[in-house]
Amino acid sequence: LGGLIILGNIINGREISNNIKDEIREYVKNEKFKVPKIVSILVGNDGGSIYYQNYQEKSSRDLGIDFEKIILDETTDEKILEDIILKLNNDDNVGGIMLLLPLPKHIDEKRITNLISYKKDLDCLSDVSIGRFYKGEKSFIPCTPYSVITLLKRSNVELLGKHVVIIGRSNIVGKPLIQMFLNENSTVTVCHSKTNNLKEITKCADILVVAIGKPKFIDDSYVKEDAIVIDVGTSNVDGQITGDVDFDKVVFKASMISKVPGGVGALTTVLLFKNLCEGLK
Repeated sequence: LGGLIILGNIINGREISNNIKDEIREYVKNEKFKVPKIVSILVGNDGGSIYYQNYQEKSSRDLGIDFEKIILDETTDEKILEDIILKLNNDDNVGGIMLLLPLPKHIDEKRITNLISYKKDLDCLSDVSIGRFYKGEKSFIPCTPYSVITLLKRSNVELLGKHVVIIGRSNIVGKPLIQMFLNENSTVTVCHSKTNNLKEITKCADILVVAIGKPKFIDDSYVKEDAIVIDVGTSNVDGQITGDVDFDKVVFKASMISKVPGGVGALTTVLLFKNLCEGLK
């Protein structure tokens, strides 16, 4: 599915995303049974979460997938949220549960996320979901790392045997990516804030993935000639979403490179819905 989708050496995440959307629409239209709905839960008034929930709703309608918003007050008791999640776990009409984070401080985030059934945990938040993911058992796939792998595969990049260097070891990006690249038989090196001789390591990478939250930190001096560079960073700099890679310097050295915006982030939400469809098989 999907061919070589690049403009020059720039990986076009938006075009790849549109292709996946077309595949999802076709799946929803052709399946003999009804795709179950997604329920998105928002507690409080976090601006980023409100934006994300509205975007989820818009995307669901565009793809023909049923979507329900549950919006709870900032002061909602933890027991009320618990009862809602347990009810959704037992509702056969619900195929995926999205709990938007962060939760208000009076709610135990770890306990609540662990209540979500792994069969409906679209964003792989619970300990059971994460454990199944790392053991290679059936689970949903964390969407940001999934986006990185999808960008590369849809651009016909061979991962087998390649030396991948990941800068960043977060639970939501770096660590899951280690497992996903190992599953593709890549050789993986992980760097972080305590790594010595960072440039020496990154300049050995066939594929360099950067997820550190430091805008334009990686310039061409960190990249070997003709490496593939994937930028996962999203920082707000003077009102502009900016990646961790100094794109203007690296673009002429890399054989392929993703942009911010228009790269990894362009795929993450649509992959939630791909997760839902694949979870039915």
